[in-house]
Amino acid sequence: MKTQLIDLATQRRSIYALGRNVSASQEDITQLIEDAIKQNPTPFNNQTTRAVILFGASHEKLWDIVIDRLKQEVPDEAAFAKTTAKINAFKAAFGTVLYFTETKTVKAFEDNFPLYADNFQDWSEQAQGGAQFAVWTALAENGLGANLQHYNPLIDDQVRAAFNLPASWKLRAQMDFGSIESPAGDKDFMADSDRFLVFK
Repeated sequence: MKTQLIDLATQRRSIYALGRNVSASQEDITQLIEDAIKQNPTPFNNQTTRAVILFGASHEKLWDIVIDRLKQEVPDEAAFAKTTAKINAFKAAFGTVLYFTETKTVKAFEDNFPLYADNFQDWSEQAQGGAQFAVWTALAENGLGANLQHYNPLIDDQVRAAFNLPASWKLRAQMDFGSIESPAGDKDFMADSDRFLVFK
């Protein structure tokens, strides 16, 4: 069996030590991310995933928003110092992809296909997972590391205002990416016998 996809999926890891030693252009990275999302399957081809790709000052603005918002939630100064250090590690990356779901599209499909209406929210989340995996793997194939964060819904309003985004775009995740300054550690797996069933 061919294993190129499995090899690339194995290469994709959560990398937290990211930097800006990136040789690819912002334009090439943008095209890579856009293509990965466009080729990701969605139910009924409804294409509910949206993405905002941030570089430079816009990338830093996003993580400043996160720090400012978390300061309201972490009253202890020592704890907030640790939180700030963590967020600054994301800020040190080369860029960020913000993933959104277009809720108007989800609602339209619920209305147009009432037999499946209860599924479209779940299906949009599945599409998100596929898009995020596709982008993450494509970045890894090109020697870039990434990790996925979920500061939504805490930062939703501030992000929408900062980047003038439609109210119908619901923030689902934040993926910072950049040069790999330190590799990921070993990854543990549960027993296959507890995870898979095969019937013949």
